Amino acid sequence: MPIRCYAAVAAVALFLITPASGQGAPTPAQSEASAAYEHALGEFKSILAERRRQIETKQPLPNLPGQALYLARVAVISTYKDLTDAMPSRIGQPNKFGIPPAYFDAAIEPLVDEYADIFEIMEAPPASAQNSPTPFKDVVDLGTAIARAKGLAPADAEAAGRISLGLFYAETNGKQNVRNARSNTYMGSLQTGPSEDRNGQRKWEAIKGTIAAIDPALNARDDKEEARSRGTDRRFNHWTNVRDGLMNAHAELFAEIPGIVKTLPDPIEQMKLFELIQIIPTPTRAALRSGDLLNTRVSNPTIMKHLRNNSIFAFGKLDRARSSASFREILGAMWLFKRKFDKTMVKYAEIRPR
Repeated sequence: MPIRCYAAVAAVALFLITPASGQGAPTPAQSEASAAYEHALGEFKSILAERRRQIETKQPLPNLPGQALYLARVAVISTYKDLTDAMPSRIGQPNKFGIPPAYFDAAIEPLVDEYADIFEIMEAPPASAQNSPTPFKDVVDLGTAIARAKGLAPADAEAAGRISLGLFYAETNGKQNVRNARSNTYMGSLQTGPSEDRNGQRKWEAIKGTIAAIDPALNARDDKEEARSRGTDRRFNHWTNVRDGLMNAHAELFAEIPGIVKTLPDPIEQMKLFELIQIIPTPTRAALRSGDLLNTRVSNPTIMKHLRNNSIFAFGKLDRARSSASFREILGAMWLFKRKFDKTMVKYAEIRPR
């Protein structure tokens, strides 16, 4: 939703920097934290307004136009967490995004709505994109069929379909064939790079005979989409991108689902784990092999950086100072994904009603 009333937002900001009555003068540390938050909030508003103006006046956008927006949003959440660490009384009401209140002031929800709206415009599919009329069902069907081809029992194959749908929401919020305003490499419904897409295609070909035997209708649909995508960037055919994305990164781990379900009975936690296969694949696979998934720790600085670049331990000085974390702690810190996975559960119930 575009922001139209900046005066109201400014009034909110003025309220935010007013010390609560009866608390006395803020300490220097509190004043510094408050000033840092107000500066970050101002920068966030400024880049939102700049992108909106560029879009509405049809000006050329810079390369990676979403990166500055993303970093500005990170700074707002980070500095607010620093502020509430310094002044716990500033922790406010719950917000509609499910962000812990210590990290986010519900009063600025309209700014994040604007953020999401601008990203949707910047990441709109190209005119040549090959959409599906049933994008969500496609994801579930493909994930389930791949799991069956890998030998999973029906219940575990259904879990694979649900997890696959969660990955679709995690990567694109359930939008098919999108571009990426923060990357020139990763595109499509499951956000793959060209090499990942090719690798997934090769792996699919290796199990296609099994797929044809267990699900002839799905195999016929696959033949149709394969023919339709020929000669194009296949990442912008929803079916082939989801199929190849799942085969590239996740299909081999579908065999681990029975054990994963025992360790993580909550379907949302299962989705978080498979999203970590996207973010930090090697440590996640190693943790699964360890026999003690939740207590396995990661401490490699590069791995911690990858987590932070994907909104895990990314906000506030205390979180960013972490040098290591267990998978139990990592899963707990993935709160920005929870809203997407809640949507997944609702959509999955529509696709697979009990």
